[in-house]
Amino acid sequence: MALPRFSAADWRRLQDDVQGLVTGTLFVALGIFLMKCAGLVPGGIVGVALLLHYATGLDLGAVLFLVNLPFYLLAWTRMGRGFTLRTAVAVSLLSLLTWWLPHALTLQQIDGALAAVLGGLLCGAGILIIFRHGASTGGLNILVLRLQDRFGWPAGKTQMAMDALIVLGGAWTVGDARKLALSILAVVALNLALVYNHRPGRYRPA
Repeated sequence: MALPRFSAADWRRLQDDVQGLVTGTLFVALGIFLMKCAGLVPGGIVGVALLLHYATGLDLGAVLFLVNLPFYLLAWTRMGRGFTLRTAVAVSLLSLLTWWLPHALTLQQIDGALAAVLGGLLCGAGILIIFRHGASTGGLNILVLRLQDRFGWPAGKTQMAMDALIVLGGAWTVGDARKLALSILAVVALNLALVYNHRPGRYRPA
């Protein structure tokens, strides 16, 4: 059986996607790290994973990987094989980086507001990069992209509404009103990046 042949354009596309997924997941992982250090709970599947991490003590990277598994079926049936495979790679890499960063980086102190804004913006920028390369960070991102493609619902606004529900649902885990407010600030910072930058026709894979 003949092996598939890759043209020069295919190799350039592969290199472009690899650097994009690595860069995007590193941004998201660093944003998660900052918010975790401040004890915040952002929205999305990351917020769900952090809630489970706080409640069970399980490794955050492992939890992040496991909670994404059910969404791959939706991605496969609704978004296609290529999107699903790239998303699986992105989620696996994000889980690995989320596990590795606390071992590679020590943060003695960070202001909660800075963690919320910088962490949220880093996650937002990383998600945009990953979107640009035909993938997502899994979980609700898959659902949000599907709703945008199917019904025209703006990705950023839809994500923000879901994130608000997750943060409010996890308010008891956050522990105090200030951390709850900062968690909401992180959600706003993340989703404003999506609202203003992720629109139909933009950031599509070449």
